[in-house]
Amino acid sequence: MGARRRRTGHDWKLLAESCTALLERVPELVDEHMRQLAEYSPLYERFLPYDQQWREAEEAMRIGIETISAPRDSPRRDLEYAEEAGRRRAQQGLPLELLVHAYRSAGYLVWDALMEGAAGREPERLAALMRSATMMWSAVDAQAAVASEAYRATEMELRRRTDEQLQALLDALLEGQEAPGLAARAAAGLDLPERGPYAVVVLRSQRRESVLRPVRGDGVRFVWRMRADCEVGVVALADGQGLDEVERALGGRCSGPGGISPVVAGLAELGRARRLAELAFRTCPPDATEVVRLDQRMPTALVVSQPELAGRLVSDVFGTLLELEPGDQAVLLETLDVWLSCEGSAGRAAGRLYCHRNTVFNRLRRLEQLTSRSLARPRDLIEMTLALDAYRLSGR
Repeated sequence: MGARRRRTGHDWKLLAESCTALLERVPELVDEHMRQLAEYSPLYERFLPYDQQWREAEEAMRIGIETISAPRDSPRRDLEYAEEAGRRRAQQGLPLELLVHAYRSAGYLVWDALMEGAAGREPERLAALMRSATMMWSAVDAQAAVASEAYRATEMELRRRTDEQLQALLDALLEGQEAPGLAARAAAGLDLPERGPYAVVVLRSQRRESVLRPVRGDGVRFVWRMRADCEVGVVALADGQGLDEVERALGGRCSGPGGISPVVAGLAELGRARRLAELAFRTCPPDATEVVRLDQRMPTALVVSQPELAGRLVSDVFGTLLELEPGDQAVLLETLDVWLSCEGSAGRAAGRLYCHRNTVFNRLRRLEQLTSRSLARPRDLIEMTLALDAYRLSGR
């Protein structure tokens, strides 16, 4: 097979003549284009009004045909229009695959029409068109590529704006703001029910990204919002679910410290739930790795919610004990802590402390002497328990 002949200036002249003649048939071609698109997918008409789609297709086709035969140094109006079209289609929500298909379909129609116009006429015109095929399809490919790139960039920007709007709505709810329709807008944007059981989780920041779409975990759904010093999770529960399911979903996936709020009745109550989750978080000692529930830490929560009174309680109960050497303090307070966690069993406490049970009794008696309180009296026991919590949480 011999070498393929290069396109000449005469080829351009013949191509320009064919394109000029084809411009008269553009309305007919657009009608056929619209018919083929509707046959390919009903989504075209669902996303775009027919008249608007027809006008835009007619303009794009005219610009494309004019570009085929334009001088090489001419401005690429077809690419400018393709960029605008890509942005419009992304804003309108038309799937990208259908946008690319529309460009390909229009390209086939124009090419077939050009070939049809040259058929039966001088062979020279048909040969010139054949030598222009690569150039024409390169133009169609470039238009589709530019439209796709503009589509993706616009889609990304729209997603960013949507996420920012959702973040603002979620933040407003978590801050407890009250505005008409706020909960309803957040429910629609986050794909969550406006009413129903919810809880809030507050964790030490893990430096993760916000996830503003519900993520399932062990049957419950989480929406995470990252903040500078912590991460906040909104937990959507199904009917019949409670905090046990939240604990199971968090177990092994999230490291503490952290706090879980009680269950509230809807998105409008997330502000209160967030404050209660933060209060539960504050009941965790500095070295804690657990995620705790407020309903299981109520006495400690009362202590941390009143820091001034907590400080007074420590001074009143442990004042004399705090004058001891740090090592003695630590031994006595650890013994009290373990004895309390063992529900008052000296034998079990001795096993955990690796000492004799009489040693536990001796340390507890010394504590009673130093604090002027008796562990056998309920009121004194409550004071010493709360003072121990306040002391541990103070980070001394």
